[in-house]
Amino acid sequence: MSHALPIQLTQAEQQWLFGLVRSTIERGLKGLPPLAGDELPQAPEGALREHLGAFVTLQLRGKLRGCMGLMRPILPLCQAVAAMARAAAFEDPRFMPLSAAEWPDVDFEISILGPSAPCPGTDRIELGRHGLMLEARGRTAVFLPRVPVEQGWSVRDTLEQLCRKASLPPDAWRDSTAIISWYEASVIHP
Repeated sequence: MSHALPIQLTQAEQQWLFGLVRSTIERGLKGLPPLAGDELPQAPEGALREHLGAFVTLQLRGKLRGCMGLMRPILPLCQAVAAMARAAAFEDPRFMPLSAAEWPDVDFEISILGPSAPCPGTDRIELGRHGLMLEARGRTAVFLPRVPVEQGWSVRDTLEQLCRKASLPPDAWRDSTAIISWYEASVIHP
């Protein structure tokens, strides 16, 4: 796997995405439906129109408040970020929908994903660099690169936690049918 990060965004492109996250969430807080892809503000030419996976992570006073992502590059980055901002705020099954009272205290970040590939061996995983996706027994779980570092996990702990997140036994990652993929991400935040 090459370790090239996805794209490098200019400051103007980053600011455009930050504004999109804010406006998308504020629209949801008003009870308005999401904008369709062709209704979104016109993204500047270039990187924001490339098809890339993306996650949007919300934190309320330093604690996770929502995180949703699209692993596969099936949408232009601008559309993926808008969809995941709304999903993180209102559809993360771990949390109640975000309230207007919480919104002023929410910080967010956007993770732009590079391509995923089968991990050639768990001994090659670099925590903090590689995000991981486990697919086993019809279930899937994903961790962004920062999660194991924030939790203080070893590679083995991370793989076991991925299994738990997928509602599988902690050693399911060892199954011959389990697929572990890795990827890298560029993280931006206002």
